[in-house]
Amino acid sequence: MAVIVSASGIRGTTEGKVGENLTPLDALQWVGAWGLWLERQYGGPCKVIVGQDARPSGAILRPIVIQALRAQGHTIEDAGLTTTPTIAMAIPYRKAQGGLILTASHNPAGWNALKLLGSNGEFYPPSVIEEVQQLRDSLTFSYTENPGQVYAAEGLLSYHIESILRLPGVHPEAIRQAQLKVIVDGICSGGAVAVPALLEALGVSHIEVLNGEPHGRFPRPPEPLPENLTDLSQQVRAKGAHLGIAVDPDVDRVAFILPSGEPFGEEYSLVAVADYVLRYEKGPVVANASTTRAVAEVAARHQVPFYESRVGEYYVVQKMKAHGAVIGGEGNGGIIYPRLHYGRDALVGIALLLSYLAQEGGDALRLRARYPNHAMVKAKITLSAPLPPNLWQRLAEEAGAAEISLEDGLKLRWEEKWIHLRSSATEPLVRLIAEANTEAEAQALIRFWQERLQAYAGIAAV
Repeated sequence: MAVIVSASGIRGTTEGKVGENLTPLDALQWVGAWGLWLERQYGGPCKVIVGQDARPSGAILRPIVIQALRAQGHTIEDAGLTTTPTIAMAIPYRKAQGGLILTASHNPAGWNALKLLGSNGEFYPPSVIEEVQQLRDSLTFSYTENPGQVYAAEGLLSYHIESILRLPGVHPEAIRQAQLKVIVDGICSGGAVAVPALLEALGVSHIEVLNGEPHGRFPRPPEPLPENLTDLSQQVRAKGAHLGIAVDPDVDRVAFILPSGEPFGEEYSLVAVADYVLRYEKGPVVANASTTRAVAEVAARHQVPFYESRVGEYYVVQKMKAHGAVIGGEGNGGIIYPRLHYGRDALVGIALLLSYLAQEGGDALRLRARYPNHAMVKAKITLSAPLPPNLWQRLAEEAGAAEISLEDGLKLRWEEKWIHLRSSATEPLVRLIAEANTEAEAQALIRFWQERLQAYAGIAAV
């Protein structure tokens, strides 16, 4: 397969032919190109923080990328097993010029990725990734006789958690008094370490951890979707927990499970947190174009503006900055709270949701009942070849009376329903997401536009 390059990282499977995957040699070339970009950008060697999620391939690739950067003179702070938001927080804290975490986030275990972050702890704009890509053919290594030093990056998770505890909307004393019982699915990665540490610091009285050994051999598909969280749901229901918490391998997405064992709804993590934040801090809200309209409805209830962005953390952040948003994110459980940092962060999402829950008496079912149940259906179509040119424009011609947006693929909106079709930036897929008042209506939207895609592009749904 071809490596997928975007603002979200350089992503691919780690086995296979060099040049067509993210093999050890490919990783060296990409990181060498980034190291050269850093050297030119800053006029010499830099400080870089490096970490990984628990995937076994990370233990192979991390030493390679560290040595490649050392050979260019860069000083490395090695964080080892960590989370993406922890690296993002650490870069400005340690006054580093860049950061890298090896993680393919929600992708299957055979994948990995180089997530590259700038000195502000945020993803680079696509233009920088393009510059790095162009430098792969002109690599230079000038410091092999005087390589950069490597230091252990200690205390990063503690700094991350302490920063969360200082936020105005986080209330450990209320959480402590609520005597909450929480069960965590750590998916045998960074969340198995970071989430229990956060919960303990927040004062959660009873913590149980499923999949708590961070060996990186995922016991379930890594995306925290309801169909992948059946064990957690069963345990929450059987043990009478107030809440279940699941994260993805790099801990930038979070999903919650209700005491009944039913999902809180990955889309509604952001809905509830936005509602909570807006109670004490008024300001604009941003979500991507594939997120439930319930976020916009919450913003309207608080009488604040709502803005929609392209899908992808970089694009959400840019829109948030442009409009001074106080909360934002993506409907996949990616919550961005700029008082902490401009990046998706499951840990801050957990802290805010638990503070909200504690103040509401610990009843997650009652809390969830405050929000609507818009029906959302998601589908995907695998790609074996590039999409035809002007595909979205051609499909838009069949949209009838819908409001049309071509900013990110094709989004069609009617008064009480919408569908979004776009190429994935993380997998060779076209994603289709529809929302309507009933599941039947949403399914009908998906079926119609799947058929149109097949007719125009000759690709089959999965």
